[in-house]
Amino acid sequence: MIRHLRSHCRRVLTFVFTSLALSLLPPAAWAKSIIPEAATNVAASAVIHKAALELHTPLYSVTDKTQLPASGNPHDYFSFAPYWWPDPDCPEGLPYERRDGEYNQATRGDATDKQRLIDFTDTVNTLSWRYRLTDDSEYAQRAVTQLRHWFITSETRMAPNLLYAQAIPGRIDGRGIGLIESRLLIELAQSIRRLEPAPAMTVETLQGLKQWYSDYLDWMLTSKNGQDEHAKRNNHGTWYDAQIVAFARFVDRQALAGRQLHSASHRIATQIAEGGAQPLELARTRPWHYVNFNLEAWSTLLEESSTLGLRWPDSDADRERLAAAYRWIAERAANPHAWPYRELHGFHPAIALPNLVMAQRHHLLDDDHRAGVLVNKWTRTEDLVSKPTSLLSLTMPDPQ
Repeated sequence: MIRHLRSHCRRVLTFVFTSLALSLLPPAAWAKSIIPEAATNVAASAVIHKAALELHTPLYSVTDKTQLPASGNPHDYFSFAPYWWPDPDCPEGLPYERRDGEYNQATRGDATDKQRLIDFTDTVNTLSWRYRLTDDSEYAQRAVTQLRHWFITSETRMAPNLLYAQAIPGRIDGRGIGLIESRLLIELAQSIRRLEPAPAMTVETLQGLKQWYSDYLDWMLTSKNGQDEHAKRNNHGTWYDAQIVAFARFVDRQALAGRQLHSASHRIATQIAEGGAQPLELARTRPWHYVNFNLEAWSTLLEESSTLGLRWPDSDADRERLAAAYRWIAERAANPHAWPYRELHGFHPAIALPNLVMAQRHHLLDDDHRAGVLVNKWTRTEDLVSKPTSLLSLTMPDPQ
């Protein structure tokens, strides 16, 4: 009986906190979004509840891994390529063989850093949103402590490189393709901005975080791994551009962000056919995932350019081609049974939600009413609690 009463009280308090938090936010905090307000309330409630648990999450560090990269340095980020598996016909399984789209879950263990990075960024994002919603400095303090432990404290900091990301046992110690894993730092930069008003985010800490990002940005621009990733013609190249632009804006290198946006626009005609299809992504074993994954990078570029005050792409032809890609996924999401491509893990229309919201925000789907209908449907039928911080970012953009 007492346990039931406590559970009920927690639910009531969460509802009260959420109602107060959302009512106190200024009108400017709400985006002109096609996401229903009720869905935002659900996401905010989930964040408030989850953040209370994250207060007690241990501090994350790359130095916690149990297997070292080729450098032998625990401060170097280290991960294995997710689509590579032991070869059953070779001694000790080496060298590994590729199985596109088949995720080797062993690559997300404690031995390496990929899952640790995912958990770290998710924790800080959740804590920062709780701080923004409730102005409770306890959550900001814990988020800043996590950030300092990962990026600044000398004994536990991550070196600003991904030289040993997505290694393949028996083949290579790290690859340029591995840079796609640091795309999580884009949303983390937003979380750092969200924490700036907090007393815990001192000038020294903020400068230290920006210095790390700036050093990593320079490494991306000058290293062989970075140059290899920039040369990729598919989603890897787009996510490289998105990271460069986002990180450059975060560390106040706006001129670099502008140049990278201009460079990125040259990919549009290469990646997107006139009708909006993305042939390079459709050739994969999970085509629906990859056309949306690539568009998420383009959505990031649209958001970053808007924040910089730019109309981008500046070419009407490029803008129309990009809009065609969003229309293409809206049409397929509205008619899932007509999807003609083979899918390794099935067709899930709702993963297009973030892209449709962003396209609507940036006026690329103004004449297409399917986006609003689909998003309204998905927010009533899909699990919104799995990624509540992402949904809040779509409906309540942070001050820039």
